[in-house]
Amino acid sequence: MLRIAVQSKGRLFEDTMNLLAEADIKINAGKRTLLVQSSNFPLEVLYLRDDDIPQSVAGGVADIGVVGENEFMERGEDAEIISRLGFSRCRLSLAIPKDIDYHGIEWFNGKKIATSYPNILRNYLEKNRINTDIHVITGSVEISPGIGLADGIFDIVSSGSTLVSNNLREVEVVMKSEALLIGNKQLNGEKRDILQNMLFRFEAVRNAEDKKYVRMNAPKARLQEIIDVLPGLKSPTVIPLADEEWCSVHTVLDQKRFWEIIGRLKEIGAQGILVTPIEKMIL
Repeated sequence: MLRIAVQSKGRLFEDTMNLLAEADIKINAGKRTLLVQSSNFPLEVLYLRDDDIPQSVAGGVADIGVVGENEFMERGEDAEIISRLGFSRCRLSLAIPKDIDYHGIEWFNGKKIATSYPNILRNYLEKNRINTDIHVITGSVEISPGIGLADGIFDIVSSGSTLVSNNLREVEVVMKSEALLIGNKQLNGEKRDILQNMLFRFEAVRNAEDKKYVRMNAPKARLQEIIDVLPGLKSPTVIPLADEEWCSVHTVLDQKRFWEIIGRLKEIGAQGILVTPIEKMIL
């Protein structure tokens, strides 16, 4: 049995549980006890505060855990990064009141900065030879300049709306963060086998993101032109039809270029284009 530590609430909790569900690892979401076992996979979920996850994994209380890169770097625990999961992206940035004239990082010399991430901030300031007074806050960091507690803040930024609502503006991006799957360095062989099985499922889910399965009828006279337009994984599948002058072409398209490619296919003569979302894709 493999034990995974998951944030007990918030966006990272939701993204993690969605990933487990898409990988067909069933967890009873209604049963919110501290420890919940999957009904169809050798995995149990331990719900913790996000800042407790790195220590729990490093200490062996949990075998693996999903945690924001920002928390992992701040805590500095001795665990390994197994995989970058690609969701819950944000950044850690310095921000100041929006009406202040800012010309560079030197502005922070002699200033007071409020943050919940003192270690990351201290390392950054030392590298840039900036001397500041770091004020550690565990609550709403963004209100600090408005009440005179600090000159600026160092905090998580996603959309930036919280900064705007507190009359702040982002001036320096210190690091970018996303969800990490971290692991205890002493996992035994059986647990590593379960982990590899789970990673295989995760990869199949990620491979299918923003991908569409496309089928179309194509005139054989223009088949090569159509194939040249398609950027499929290897090469499209071509199936003969009852009408000898036509065939069916199947391929996978990325959402980013989908409409551009579909438009070109129609110009060449493709018809009856059918688009289907992809749930899993194993390369």
